Amino acid sequence: MALIVQKYGGSSVADAAAIKRVAQRIVAQKKAGYDVVVAVSAMGDSTDELLDLAEQVAPLPPGRELDMLLTSGERISMALVAMAIGNLGYEARSFTGSQAGVITTSLHGNAKIIDVTPGRIREALDDGAIAIVAGFQGVSQDSKDITTLGRGGTDTTAVALAAALDADACEIYTDVDGVFTADPRIVPTARRIPEISNEEMLEMAACGAKILHLRCVEYARRYNIPIHVRSSFSQKPGTWVLPHVEESEGMEQPIISGVAHDRSEAKITVVGVPDQVGEAAAIFRTLAEAEINIDMIVQNVSAAGTARTDISFTLPTSHGQIALAALKKIQEQVGFTSLLYNDRIGKVSLVGAGMRSYPGVTARFFDSIAGAGVNIEMISTSEIRISVVVAEEEVDAAVGAAHTEFQLDADQVEAVVYGGTGR
Repeated sequence: MALIVQKYGGSSVADAAAIKRVAQRIVAQKKAGYDVVVAVSAMGDSTDELLDLAEQVAPLPPGRELDMLLTSGERISMALVAMAIGNLGYEARSFTGSQAGVITTSLHGNAKIIDVTPGRIREALDDGAIAIVAGFQGVSQDSKDITTLGRGGTDTTAVALAAALDADACEIYTDVDGVFTADPRIVPTARRIPEISNEEMLEMAACGAKILHLRCVEYARRYNIPIHVRSSFSQKPGTWVLPHVEESEGMEQPIISGVAHDRSEAKITVVGVPDQVGEAAAIFRTLAEAEINIDMIVQNVSAAGTARTDISFTLPTSHGQIALAALKKIQEQVGFTSLLYNDRIGKVSLVGAGMRSYPGVTARFFDSIAGAGVNIEMISTSEIRISVVVAEEEVDAAVGAAHTEFQLDADQVEAVVYGGTGR
């Protein structure tokens, strides 16, 4: 019997009516002859509400206790979904992440999955039951404490379960009808992409497209799991994220698959760094030891008179103050002059495997942004991506201009945002 793993986000299980609707969709797959495993997020915005509550009690809550608190949201969802399925006449068994065999590293708040040992899930399936798993969580291999996987971690839970169970596909249900050429909240004329490669989806996720969690796509690529992104609010076909997307007969691959944006980054400029061997290494080694992910890096040519240079880089805004504190500790050792911090920036990225063999993409991208009156502060590229940093208030204009320049606009509005969270 074929096996499908489904994931439902917070907007899909936001209230009792939504949970009943999700239960009907799950049961429909069971009736169609599939074994079904489901990973669920916390209801609506309950994770944010729990975070607010924690901060009211303790401004800096211990990571272990915060994880214990936050994982309760998914446990509520899993039990309610199982109850709703039972009310439709089918057996469902709910499991926490640890009960489902999701084994992780011990980093609270952002643990990574090491292994999945789904013995109890298989037993439930063998007994003809539907397995409902609390997403976003697991158990530390070392400390045996409950851990969380970071925001969007239920996507990763679903794909990890699909890989461990050798599922035929992993369906990610959200509040939009698939992956679009841009965020429909910014570009109402964005088009649905019927199929997209893991490679392109990885770039879009890394560049801010919130439809899929980055680690989820990485996991799917590693284990060749097809992902079907669909809306839980409609029956529309959605988007398939596949290891390879075959070109249609007689059709070349589109130059550009989509335009992504990210407002969650900040920029730090290390001013007056001595232009000597090892100084840049010391700066980025310090950031690595603080477990800070760096995105884009630009180093200016050193000034002839001073033999000093400026190094700018972008990082998640949530890590900004940690990075500043870490760098201030080595200021005397490295000898740089000062630090500048700007969290009013945004990243706009053009993604498409077709640009490998199509000259002039960069020029068209930059021309479109200039035509919208937007100034570029930083540039970064890969083989299938071009990213620029612009002022935060100019992100929408840059996205819209690039989307139109590469003829991605639909003739009519295709995108409907049913829930409102984007997940």
